[in-house]
Amino acid sequence: MLPNLLFDFGGVLIDIDYDRTPAAFRRLSRAGSTVEYSQATQADLFDQLETGQLSPAEFRNGMRQRYDLDATDAEIDAAWHALLLDVPAERLALVAELRRRGHATALLSNTNALHIAEINRRLATQYGFKNGIADCLDRVFYSQEVGLRKPGEEIFHHALREMNWQAADTLFIEDSPQHIATARRLGLRVLHLAPPLTLTTALPEALRLFPQEYTGH
Repeated sequence: MLPNLLFDFGGVLIDIDYDRTPAAFRRLSRAGSTVEYSQATQADLFDQLETGQLSPAEFRNGMRQRYDLDATDAEIDAAWHALLLDVPAERLALVAELRRRGHATALLSNTNALHIAEINRRLATQYGFKNGIADCLDRVFYSQEVGLRKPGEEIFHHALREMNWQAADTLFIEDSPQHIATARRLGLRVLHLAPPLTLTTALPEALRLFPQEYTGH
């Protein structure tokens, strides 16, 4: 039986630079405030946006108030999108090839309405996708739509239930250690894409070794 593939988005399919967004927001802050946002942790405003508790307008106003931002909506959106880099074609090609071989695929992403719209716009421009990254996978699970986010266990349970997958038959591909820890605790097989590993170099070897864990060494 071929393993199911559960992909994270940022740092796995799309390149991201976590440092760019705090730096961009700091430039917009009259007080030079440091925005609490990193791969490991983030301020509650970001959590609330990513679970659909805040609208984009409420998020922007909250950022203005908390960090003393002197910025238009467009400037705030640009700072928020600064961490988003490229979706390399070779990663999309690899996912397409694995689907052709019979692997079931899904995305499990902590994300938000603003990033979804921006990434979909870029993918439409670059690759002609009509539905964003959903065009490449069997199913997508966005935290903003589910109302849950990683590293909480329930969003993993939700995805497995919806896909009718067993944890032991599923390989979770992720770059954040705290999310890997939850997946491993729940019995999923994991591929931790810590630098310098990339999807195209590490995933084929992880599948060759499955169900053993591939560590890149």
